[in-house]
Parts: sequence; structure tokens; C-alpha cells
Amino acid sequence: SFLFFLALPLVIVTQIPSVKMVQIGQEVRINCKTSSSVYGGNYLAWYLQKPGEAPKLLIYTATNRYTGTPSRFSGSGSNNHGTDFTLTISGVQTEDTGDYYCLSAHVINSKDVFTQ
Repeated sequence: SFLFFLALPLVIVTQIPSVKMVQIGQEVRINCKTSSSVYGGNYLAWYLQKPGEAPKLLIYTATNRYTGTPSRFSGSGSNNHGTDFTLTISGVQTEDTGDYYCLSAHVINSKDVFTQ
């Protein structure tokens, strides 16, 4: 008999908070932490998914607003290690309701790793 061990690169992503209820006009911050530095220190994107729709890109490379993303959305990196990122919504609107996801890219042991 043979015994095989498959070693897969593992990245753990933690998004805080998991659920947040806010009032219109409030500032909202969503944090995304990765257990390993993202590629280039900034290869992290933020998406918004509304019910019945595909995820929509809001922010790419940590801080850049995608075309059509309202200026109230901004992204930032919170440390120099490329592991801590924040999405801020300044003056949240009703249409901002939905599920927010961060997606990161990593190179671990010479392998490309993407989180979702």
C-alpha cells in the first residue's frame, strides 16, 4: 500500500466584522487580514455582491478604485507587511447593502495562491 501526503499552500483570511448593521450616512470599516503577505504587498481586491448578482469589483491593488466605484469607497493597507487591509465606506448609502469580500494573491513556495 502507498501513503501520499499532499502539501498545499495555505493562506488564512480573516474578515472583521462578519456582519455589521449601520445607519445611513455612517462611516463603515471592514478589515481583512491574511496569514501571509500578499504579492507585492498590495495584491488585494475588494468586491461587493448583492443578492442574485455576480460580485462587483470595487477596489484593486489595495487602494485603487475600479471604474464606476463611488468615491465614498476607499481602500488602505494598515501595516507594512502586506497582511492587514481596510475597506472604508464614508457615508454609507442604502445601495451599499450586500456581502463584501476581499480577495488576495500570494506567492508561496513558488506557487501562485489566490484566496476567495
